[in-house]
Amino acid sequence: MDPEEIIELLNRDFRHELEATMLYTYNSFVIEDCDISRLTEAIAVDEMRHMWWLADLITKRGGRPSMETGEIDYIGEDIKAGLEKQIEKETEGIEEYERQIAIIDDEEVVGVLKHIVDEEKRHRKEFRERIAKL
Repeated sequence: MDPEEIIELLNRDFRHELEATMLYTYNSFVIEDCDISRLTEAIAVDEMRHMWWLADLITKRGGRPSMETGEIDYIGEDIKAGLEKQIEKETEGIEEYERQIAIIDDEEVVGVLKHIVDEEKRHRKEFRERIAKL
């Protein structure tokens, strides 16, 4: 896979992490339940760190991170529905990262993506645990 293709995939990932950061940060502000809102805030920080790692990979390969986002579906009044959206966001990310790990032949990129997958799976598990307590 040539570097331009890798940069394109990493920018897709970067945008996904940017959207997750924005979604989780906003949701942490409006969710009244302290445990869930603090968890969501902490995971937003993790997503920001993922952005940093991805930006580093992108710039090392001669690219620039894309700050464009798609439409972000922020939480409404239903906390359970909001957590379900957050789980869906994590699942989408995990699936995309795993697809990329299978096709990218850059050892550094694959190593970072595997680490991100591990964290995204933990995030999804923690969100699921909070839903179970509602």
